[in-house]
Amino acid sequence: MTNKEILSRLLALTQPYRGRLGLACLAMVMGAAMTSLLAYLVKPVLDHIFIAKNSLYLNWLPLVVVAVFLLNSLFYYLHSFLLEFVGQSVVRDLRTKIFAHVQAHSLAFFHTYPTGTLISRVISDITLVQQTVSSALVTILRDFFQILFSLALICYLNWKLALISLLVLPVAAWPIIRFSAIFRRLSTRTQEETAGVSNRLFETITGNRIVKAFGREQHENRRFSDQIAGLFKVVIKDAQFRSLQHPLTEFIGGIAIACFIWIGGWEVLRGGMTAGDFFAFLTALISAYGPVKDVSRLNSTIQQGLAAAVRAYEVLDLPPDITDRPDAIELPPFKNEIRFERLSFAYENEDVLRDINLRVPTGQTLAIVGASGGGKTTLTNLIPRFIDATKGAVKIDGHDVREVTLTSLRQQVAIVTQQTILFNETARYNILYGNFEANEAAMRQAAEAAYALDFIQALPQGFDTVIGEGGARLSGGERQRLCIARAILKDAPILILDEATSALDVEAEHEVQKALENLMRGRTTFVIAHRLSTIKNADRIIVIKDGRIVEEGAHDTLLARQGEYAHLYRMQFS
Repeated sequence: MTNKEILSRLLALTQPYRGRLGLACLAMVMGAAMTSLLAYLVKPVLDHIFIAKNSLYLNWLPLVVVAVFLLNSLFYYLHSFLLEFVGQSVVRDLRTKIFAHVQAHSLAFFHTYPTGTLISRVISDITLVQQTVSSALVTILRDFFQILFSLALICYLNWKLALISLLVLPVAAWPIIRFSAIFRRLSTRTQEETAGVSNRLFETITGNRIVKAFGREQHENRRFSDQIAGLFKVVIKDAQFRSLQHPLTEFIGGIAIACFIWIGGWEVLRGGMTAGDFFAFLTALISAYGPVKDVSRLNSTIQQGLAAAVRAYEVLDLPPDITDRPDAIELPPFKNEIRFERLSFAYENEDVLRDINLRVPTGQTLAIVGASGGGKTTLTNLIPRFIDATKGAVKIDGHDVREVTLTSLRQQVAIVTQQTILFNETARYNILYGNFEANEAAMRQAAEAAYALDFIQALPQGFDTVIGEGGARLSGGERQRLCIARAILKDAPILILDEATSALDVEAEHEVQKALENLMRGRTTFVIAHRLSTIKNADRIIVIKDGRIVEEGAHDTLLARQGEYAHLYRMQFS
């Protein structure tokens, strides 16, 4: 993606704020005009006050200078604040857009982009874009108008010297152009290393229990130190070139100004221009050179922002693989059956499910068992379209799930998994997440049905107690019952239980199992279980092996067959 394309896309984000942007540009034009007027006032100050000793000019010129400074300050405030507002608004919109786009992706997307990388894109990368839009572009636009007015004044004062200055400016701009590609490359590497640090940090903090259990603190310290060292190396390289660019530009500017002093001095000595003309010219030239230095100084920041924008748009330009079709319909309330018809699923050319044919009538509890990696979770993930079948179809009351809207489909599915997903909010918020429209009575009823009411009321602030990150203030069984209360409040007709009790001890499992019985009542339930003792009372059990259904029937029937299910059962209870 070229710089022009990136800037064009960033500029498109400013459209809702074009009124403020236009006013800011007008203020910048007026501010640049005031700065050039100040440079021009050097001429009458020298010629009429210090040389001609005219007292009239002495009385009113200082007032003019004060007025010009006042207007310049006012215009500076206006353009600085308005452009900052526009820049921050663009960054806010871009962050929101990326977050919403990430949420729209399927589970496969999150396998490609680790959590730390996504956090880095939304936080670190967009912060760099913010610096470019809010700070760097503000300075560049202001400096552009400043250079324009200064050059106009230079041409007015002495067109011959102006021609020479126009030849010098490209030389002064050479370091900026030369270093841009270097800064862009280093910035991309810096952001990649920063994402790596985010990933390492996220994994270590979330896995701190395992780190401590295995005594790997020093090992993780070394790994993180190596990651930081990689980032440090790139950052120092960037600092080296930034430190080199500024003095190089300064030196070129110094040579140019020295040449103009020599040439202008000769012009004054031979009577070609007055001392006031010369010093006004020199002041205007310095006013034009100052912005060139600013651009040089900000070049690294700009390139960082452009590289960060490329990474942000890399995510935004990746279309979600699971979306509503243009002609998608609302899924009617579930009444009759769910069918899996000649269904297959492959991940990265590896078959996970093969030719699944299954009918689950409403109200039935279907248990799914089999060895790890056999495809059990994949099968249930196809129902709410977390993934899409490679071949065949999942149909709910005859409607292919790919032909209905995702919202209407997922409203009718509730999920409780082995991994308890809870937010660092209150117990109330976590239960109401299942249905924010529910009233207090319905929420308490859901908590009671999940056998969670007693322990919630025993918390310091009851339902208004913040439960900590991932429910850290609760036990495993309490966390699971809170998840069950959330699912009960959603009141979806289709329920998926993915090893909901496998991580619990016997006592906690007993409490959770009672809550699950309340949750399952009257619902069509898919139960994935490793503990076969928890599914003895299921209406039907299917055994999946190597992606195929190899056995099907009730618990006692399958045991009597002495097949795969009986083999799994003996392995657990021998």
